[in-house]
Amino acid sequence: MKAYAAVIAAPSFSIGVECNADEITGIDYLEPCSEIAPKTPLAREAVRQLRAWLANPAFEFGLPLAPAGTHFQRRVWTRIAAIPAGQTLSYGEVAAAIGSGPRAVGNACGANPYPIVVPCHRVVAANHGLGGFARNSGGFLLDIKKWLLRHEHAGF
Repeated sequence: MKAYAAVIAAPSFSIGVECNADEITGIDYLEPCSEIAPKTPLAREAVRQLRAWLANPAFEFGLPLAPAGTHFQRRVWTRIAAIPAGQTLSYGEVAAAIGSGPRAVGNACGANPYPIVVPCHRVVAANHGLGGFARNSGGFLLDIKKWLLRHEHAGF
């Protein structure tokens, strides 16, 4: 396992937080595992905000995220971050909004280092199916996407 600054339990999975002193550098979905108490003040704040979101899916994050990704990926993530809790957009709708293609949007979603905070789970297939998640088309991570959307009252 990576050296996480904190790990918290969610209903059917765990969430690992990576950070330095000033910025969150990654958030990972993990198989259920033991919690790791926050090791830094920023990790403690990340845990506080993640727990607040788990309690209330309308909670809005305010975490400092380390710059990551290509210019294109950042454009996709900015658009995704604007999707309100409880709503979804298709890969094609996100692509149209930024002048790109759905497959490229899907690839950017899969590369998102800050899931939940940058809510790529709110991007679904054109037929309102789940689509993929974290570069997977089934299994544990797709089950997490279903849970996230249900938690936010977005159906599924």
